[in-house]
Amino acid sequence: MAEEKILTVLQLLPALESGGVERGTLEIAQALVARGHRALVISAGGRQVSSLVAAGGEHFAWPIGRKRFKTLLLVGKLRKFLLEQKVDIIHARSRVPAWIAYLAWRGMNPATRPRFVTTVHGLYGVNRYSRIMTQGERVIAVSNTVRAYILREYPDTPAERIQVIHRGVESTAYPHGWKPDPAWQQAFFVQFPQAAGKLLVTLPGRITRLKGHEDLIELIARLKRRGLPVHGLIAGGASASKQRYLHKLRYRVRSTELENDISFTGQRDDLKNILAISNLVLSLSTQPESFGRTTLEALQLGVPTAGYDHGGVGEILRTVYPAGLLPLGNINDAFQRVAQLLQSPPAVPAGDFFPLQEMLDQTLDLYEQLARTPRR
Repeated sequence: MAEEKILTVLQLLPALESGGVERGTLEIAQALVARGHRALVISAGGRQVSSLVAAGGEHFAWPIGRKRFKTLLLVGKLRKFLLEQKVDIIHARSRVPAWIAYLAWRGMNPATRPRFVTTVHGLYGVNRYSRIMTQGERVIAVSNTVRAYILREYPDTPAERIQVIHRGVESTAYPHGWKPDPAWQQAFFVQFPQAAGKLLVTLPGRITRLKGHEDLIELIARLKRRGLPVHGLIAGGASASKQRYLHKLRYRVRSTELENDISFTGQRDDLKNILAISNLVLSLSTQPESFGRTTLEALQLGVPTAGYDHGGVGEILRTVYPAGLLPLGNINDAFQRVAQLLQSPPAVPAGDFFPLQEMLDQTLDLYEQLARTPRR
């Protein structure tokens, strides 16, 4: 580090609870500290704060993600904070924090202000509110799908500003062929006895209309009619606003007489274990995913995985497991492919695909390079 300047990097996001954005923020903070830099995070807080602080990061609890006019009062406070903390890089990971960061940054001396980075984590609705995520001096796209979305929907974004840095998974945390211990498996099948001894078809993800739960129910019904001993696992929770849709799904399961063939696990902290005991993991989102981390996690574990051929999930499957590509909008062909994968699945190759360390190195290299680049 003798030649490299020690950087102070500030990441901003609404909260540090659970989720891919939160996990990535924590991983980058840990990598910054390991490389000798300062890692600051502003968010409303959450259960990941203790992990951030334990890793050597610094957390500042601000309500910076609230979608209300009052949040604009944080602009002046943030500008003062950036000066006091001598921040070198501002990295905004969500739209409201990005607006606050941009307004604070824009009002500073262009010759001395921090450098401004944004990450486009999702395929947001196209509007002026979302455009802020393309306003970084460097714009990180989490997949080629996201890069194409930016260039298509915000064509005034200079292509050279966009850098694709795929999200990554730590291969040692998801080792090929790993299985949970017998005690966990026994407890799981006590809780979900109808799943025991069956071919497990798992759809991970929160309960929302876009995740393809109705397609899963249809696929399980067809697989049962073909005589395959399958059991569907819907592994994800429903927020308060999605309870009505959850009831609709449960009614659909009852009305198709699949109550003994599909289990709702609710929100789980042991999703890795569920993926590992599955015979097939599905991604049936009707809208393209920006990346598809759960798809990658399942493949890293060596579990056959299938998903609609679009978005980040399509990117991952084309790279790792093309046998799992399902045609979007064709349930008949998707069913035939799923049945094949259950009866005679090609082996999932072992390998460190989209490694976490590569994502960390590319992001930190971007920070260090931007800090050295003369301002225009």
